[in-house]
Amino acid sequence: MASDKKETSVNTKEKSAVRKPVYFLTPALLGILMFSSNFLNTSLFNFGDNNFAVWFVLSVLCFACGWFINKTFGWHFGGKIVFAMIIAATIVSILIISFFKEYFSANELLTENLILYSLRNITLGAMAFFGMAIVEILTMQKDFAILRERVKLLDEGIRDAKKEAELELREVKIKAKKIINDAEAEAKNILLKKERIEKELREFIHAERELIKKYEEAG
Repeated sequence: MASDKKETSVNTKEKSAVRKPVYFLTPALLGILMFSSNFLNTSLFNFGDNNFAVWFVLSVLCFACGWFINKTFGWHFGGKIVFAMIIAATIVSILIISFFKEYFSANELLTENLILYSLRNITLGAMAFFGMAIVEILTMQKDFAILRERVKLLDEGIRDAKKEAELELREVKIKAKKIINDAEAEAKNILLKKERIEKELREFIHAERELIKKYEEAG
């Protein structure tokens, strides 16, 4: 148990040490990717303009960013970072589009366009969360496989220990039975010796009495 606690503390220190400033470039890249989606044509599924291909590449890159963020920052802290980047990218997008609505063709139906561009950022952020979720699932599956292997080894160890205990108990029973048999045999021998000595003693007393009686008759 103490070794497990030491390993946990070491892993925690290593994970905290991994959070170097250079790794914060990944969330920044995620924010840039989400903001860059604002420059795509509103007709996302217009295959003639290759917008869908660009959108697909952005989605894959956001997925990769989420994957790396989970690897470096973990699920909880990394999730907070991704959520913050979604909020930040959405706010910046709304401000930029509001000030430069002519460039973004948002002169008309400004509210609808702001919702559209916000949904793009949220969708790419969701792809980052999806990448984080995949990493978390794979990690949990790996931990589960390790835990299952440990449980299997523990069960085998318990079975082996049970077999050893049964063998030792059998040996103890055999030894105890042997000791009891030896004690009974020894007690039987002692009893036979006692009976023989008593018999010899009675014969000796009887012989002495006969001798005394003959001596008295002769006198």
